Amino acid sequence: MKLYENGAYLINGVDLVEDTGDVAQAVAAKTGSAPDKEAAKKGTMAYSILTSHNTSGNDKDLKIKFDKMTSHDITFVGIIQTARASGMTEFPLTYVLTNCHNSLCAVGGTINEDDHMFGLTAAQKYGGVYVPPHQAVIHQYAREMMAGCGKMILGSDSHTRYGALGTMAVGEGGGELAKQLCGRTYDVKMPPVVAIYMTGKPRVGVGPQDVALAIIGKVFKCGYVKNKVMEFVGPGISNLSADFRIGIDVMTTETTCLSSIWRTDDKIKEWYDIHGRSEEYAELNPAAVTYYDGVVEINLDEIKPMIAMPFHPSMAYTIDEVNANLKDILHETEERAKVSFGDKVQYSLQDKVVDGKLYVEQGLIAGCAGGGFENIMAATDILKGKYIGSDKFTLSVYPASTPIYMEIIKNGAAATLLETGAILKTAFCGPCFGAGDTPANNAFSIRHATRNFPNREGSKVQNGQIASVALMDARSIAATAANKGFLTSAEGFEGFKPYQYHFDSTIYENRVYDSKGVAHPEVELLEGPNIKPWPAMTALTDDVMLKVVSEIHDPVTTTDELIPSGETSSFRSNPLGLAEFALSRKDPNYVPNAKEVQAVEKARQAGTSPMEDAGFKAAYEAVQKQFPNVDPMNTAIGSTIYAVKPGDGSAREQAASCQKVLGGWANIAHEYATKRYRSNLINWGMMPFLYDGDDKELPFALGDYVFIPGIRKAIEEKAEEIKAYAVKNGALTEFVVKLGDLTDAERDIIKAGCLINYYRG
Repeated sequence: MKLYENGAYLINGVDLVEDTGDVAQAVAAKTGSAPDKEAAKKGTMAYSILTSHNTSGNDKDLKIKFDKMTSHDITFVGIIQTARASGMTEFPLTYVLTNCHNSLCAVGGTINEDDHMFGLTAAQKYGGVYVPPHQAVIHQYAREMMAGCGKMILGSDSHTRYGALGTMAVGEGGGELAKQLCGRTYDVKMPPVVAIYMTGKPRVGVGPQDVALAIIGKVFKCGYVKNKVMEFVGPGISNLSADFRIGIDVMTTETTCLSSIWRTDDKIKEWYDIHGRSEEYAELNPAAVTYYDGVVEINLDEIKPMIAMPFHPSMAYTIDEVNANLKDILHETEERAKVSFGDKVQYSLQDKVVDGKLYVEQGLIAGCAGGGFENIMAATDILKGKYIGSDKFTLSVYPASTPIYMEIIKNGAAATLLETGAILKTAFCGPCFGAGDTPANNAFSIRHATRNFPNREGSKVQNGQIASVALMDARSIAATAANKGFLTSAEGFEGFKPYQYHFDSTIYENRVYDSKGVAHPEVELLEGPNIKPWPAMTALTDDVMLKVVSEIHDPVTTTDELIPSGETSSFRSNPLGLAEFALSRKDPNYVPNAKEVQAVEKARQAGTSPMEDAGFKAAYEAVQKQFPNVDPMNTAIGSTIYAVKPGDGSAREQAASCQKVLGGWANIAHEYATKRYRSNLINWGMMPFLYDGDDKELPFALGDYVFIPGIRKAIEEKAEEIKAYAVKNGALTEFVVKLGDLTDAERDIIKAGCLINYYRG
């Protein structure tokens, strides 16, 4: 695999010419004319789709209106509540509400099913589509029933990726979906486009997760495709089935790219034909001469079965490499654990080595990445005639939708899998975020799923628990299961058979509620006792006084660490209830620290001077020596966290909104891991400050105050640099923060205090 240091021209979809030396002459030799780089940039599939959905009239600053949207039961309540509070009366576009995350209805009494009833009545009242629990995971339903070549879909889940089907899809926080529901736009600068140029053909036993992990391992750490579009081109694509492409595509999220798009061909046409939606197919290709801002060149022949060791999908090795260097790689993993867990738990993998081989306790093939038809059938071929044994190792398989489940029942694969000792379960995303199949303490799980972040599998460090997950392809998971839990590569397995998939939409026709876009305002919206509206939030004042309530120096902080996944997801319809869990697995002191600051702010709003609080009194006295006109009664008080690079992972807006409802006004970071987390901060009225200084010599520390005079004016005037002052021991230390690029609307949202206030005017 090769990353180009420069951009490149792609000629007729086949020949790459890197933008070095006399590139004009090289391109002219192939095309007969000198290239026009700006015109060639418009030759990407991404450019064509983005501009066709742009309403700004400017191809540099886009204002996108999507064709369709989708959300699941962790996110749709908050989104609809935000849109209702902002004035929405009906859904202005197709909006599908799936129920694949809190499907078990097993935590917190009635609250999960209450959310489902809210979703059903919302679809009826506002004109949406409701997919009941266990019918399909969000992304499989979108593939089967929503995708279309040249279309754009916005989803409130980070793995909203349907590029293999010719659909540009973006996963964002709930605020961005609320904007679409309110008739507004998704505002983004035209993103750079990177070619993912494929040649060759996968080896026998190599699956889509193997290719995906190889790509993630190559590009994540260097940020090669961060906030860019990955455009899949090259002759190698023709050697991949539709399901194989989908399996790679869904994992592009883990590269931190903005979106993805693939060229389409007869295999994608056949996919649409099978699903009864032939009219949604169109052939997509780059122009005859297309310029890309970068290139990832992949020879599929060279990809081997992979494993992403804990605790990130980018920790990618070949399975052969792990087996050959087992102790060294396990030691590296243990050292990584110390970064995330410190001394909170004792973590060792050495007991997983049995007779020189790695023994794992659990295997899972699940969700939007693993639960596809071809993955399950390949695993079935490997396991046929085998059994998983009666020791610790277990295997669970989750088909991604009921139609897939129906097919494997009809063709006999379900019985074959059950005979091995595997368990078949319904369509459910729980294994991907810690709401199902949480391993035993210290257990090691291998999963064809999307993520393996710390604690994402459901363990609780604060309770002394730890488990870990490695990501693998379904084929090698099956090979490991056939070997009764000892890590085994599927490379070279000779028993794979071709299978024809028959999609049966009957279950959807009989069970899914589809309004056909017709709203029924007379329907009563059912709101269970856990469903609460967003609390009132105030506008930004001229100056702001912040207190640093958490300080995180990990290289990357995930959204799972900012707001834990797992059973806490059940509380996501209750903003204040969920906020009690904010940073609980990373910094248990965050919530009480934030609440102390918020209490002072609430008292200020009620007419009590912040000078009544000893800490703020000392801070203001120090500030007033240099800024005598500062009035504590007219200065917003809030909390902030410092993190090196926060926001990797999920699109869940609650990673930001929980901070906001606890009185947060800002984050301070060296960079933001994803656009979606930064957008979530902005939509909840929080300032996404950037600090360029040394992480080891910050001007402030946990418990210190940060005063920012004239912040509202700085935002209005689009100041590139903003002076801030760390307040400590009666003295002020000046430093500089930046806000980066903000649209005019984003500036207004921050000044208003949140998206809801902005829409209310």
